[in-house]
Amino acid sequence: MGFIRVLPIESTAMPESSSDLDLSHPSPRPGAGSKGWRYAPAAFVKALLLAFVVCAVQAAEGPGHAAIASAHPLATRAGFEVLDQGGNAFDAAVAVSAALAVVEPQGSGLGGGGFWLLRRAEDGKTVILDGRETAPLTAGPDMYRDARPGASLDGPLAAGIPGLPAALVHLAEHFGRLPLEKSLAPAIRHAETGFAVGERYAVAVKPRVAALQGSPAASAIFLDHYAAPRAGFLLVQKDLAETLRRIAREGRAGFYGGSTAQRLVQGVRAGGGIWQGADLERYSVMERFPLRGRYRGISISSAAPPSSGGTVLLEALNILSGYDLARLDGAARKHLVIEAERRAYRDRDLYLGDPAFVRMPLGRLLSPAYAAGLRSSIRLDRALPSAALGAVAPSRQGDNTTHFSIVDKDGNLVAATLSVNNAFGSGFVPAGTGVLLNDEMDDFATAPGQPNSYGLVGGAANAIAPGKRMLSSMTPTFLETPERVAVLGTPGGSRIISMVLLAVLDFAEGHGPESWVSVGRFHHQYLPDAVEYEPDGLSREDIRGLEKLGHTLQKVPYRYGDMQAVQWDKRGNRLSAASDPRGEGWAEVK
Repeated sequence: MGFIRVLPIESTAMPESSSDLDLSHPSPRPGAGSKGWRYAPAAFVKALLLAFVVCAVQAAEGPGHAAIASAHPLATRAGFEVLDQGGNAFDAAVAVSAALAVVEPQGSGLGGGGFWLLRRAEDGKTVILDGRETAPLTAGPDMYRDARPGASLDGPLAAGIPGLPAALVHLAEHFGRLPLEKSLAPAIRHAETGFAVGERYAVAVKPRVAALQGSPAASAIFLDHYAAPRAGFLLVQKDLAETLRRIAREGRAGFYGGSTAQRLVQGVRAGGGIWQGADLERYSVMERFPLRGRYRGISISSAAPPSSGGTVLLEALNILSGYDLARLDGAARKHLVIEAERRAYRDRDLYLGDPAFVRMPLGRLLSPAYAAGLRSSIRLDRALPSAALGAVAPSRQGDNTTHFSIVDKDGNLVAATLSVNNAFGSGFVPAGTGVLLNDEMDDFATAPGQPNSYGLVGGAANAIAPGKRMLSSMTPTFLETPERVAVLGTPGGSRIISMVLLAVLDFAEGHGPESWVSVGRFHHQYLPDAVEYEPDGLSREDIRGLEKLGHTLQKVPYRYGDMQAVQWDKRGNRLSAASDPRGEGWAEVK
């Protein structure tokens, strides 16, 4: 199979308002695909076409130079190498994605997946390229019930069918200018000759040593004589280089067919997994319309299901649109952000999943009327306990992901968030492939209907089913005003959405990329009912004020996130870019 273009099913567009979000995305219905859709009502189609026309007019003249921000200097340089050969932002996205798969294996890889938010300047086409992993065809909701402990986290039974290779091929064939041989060349070179790992690799690998030791091929590649390597370790991945070469020569068939597919399936099954050749043959990358909304004059495009990122982000912003945050002190403002997150994250766990399997009330969740109802339960003088909102089992996610942002000289835009879930994914490499497999199956509700540690029951919308895509929090996002365009996103598991939310609010205050990636971070996800915050994420005054309002605060012992952001300021036709100071990424304009 190749790819499926997912078109609108039903319109739930809302009237325009200066403060509330305007939803420009339909509620999916089960089984939506490339055939047999129902067309949206005329009002929705008219609004959608108008949005595309506006985007095309705004993007008619590009900035004349390019900017890339990624989580690793070698990946950023790979993107510019391809741009220098005449490639566009989408060719650069192939190069950066593949390079990150080589140089940041703790966060992404050919054995994982992701979401690429794309804007083509020549016609304004804006899509989410969905390369999310899928459950194997023999997977089921009870597959981990009697399995060994940790089977959804470590080893081949934890791995979904990878989507990243299919997405790279799709990007090159449908959006790029260059052949894969050129766009994959930097990644192949780094895999073949090796590179010195950094401190982030050395830190991330320590808790995953046991998982990697369980796979002889993984241990030989990613460990130093079966022990955690130190920074400076030369990581050479010759099998991965050969797998990349086959993709460069053969396209999709270089991974999902032939010798690579045979080795993947044989290795997985020998290790206790359940993959079949049909799993790889039937995998399809999808083009989806992004979710669209507005906040305080900012047009927002973000990820659609099976990512929950756009839904939760827009729902939270819609709640906050009813307040003048600029008039409030720090603690009062953060209190409202926390209360909006509490409600939006609850709806995530209650309603969202793969749109091919679950009917989601997106129109209701993102309507101004629904936001007003949620807002009516928020008190300015007291936090509402999450238990008062009703019982829903919280989902769990790994937080080892990566992100990059690109604007090219023509004004093409890419925001891409990629993942293997937990650090180094499942820790398993099928022999002869060099492909480190994900552990994204753990992103499903692996035991729906069973009470969690809080005694709550839920998760049916995100239950395991054959061929289903697991729910994600990845939130690649575009922000647009007549003067500015922002391209941003971050890794961080369930905290991704709250980090992007804080960046949107910072953008709304007129700040630039250096500020968005540096802002202090705090987070609430409905359950556990606590506000997590990084060191320096809240001031002493904020802490006192929030505790007085009844919030439970929990300081995490590290600064989290690795946001990568680019801004195009159209007033002076200037580009600026920033990499999160918490990471070791590199942002460059040239």
